Amino acid sequence: MGEWTVFNQGDRAPNDGTYIETGVNDYHMGIEDPKKVRLHKGERFPQNTNHERKWIRMPKR
Repeated sequence: MGEWTVFNQGDRAPNDGTYIETGVNDYHMGIEDPKKVRLHKGERFPQNTNHERKWIRMPKR
């Protein structure tokens, strides 16, 4: 069974890391100034900027 990759506000972070907001149209238009948060394993995701947004883990560079 795989790990979730998209999270809602109130979900718990599966791992330590930086998470960023993503949205329905972000692949086409991009999100201007998306919210980013640093969470530790087990911490809850904060509220999104709007109801259509979700959280995803930022790729490592």
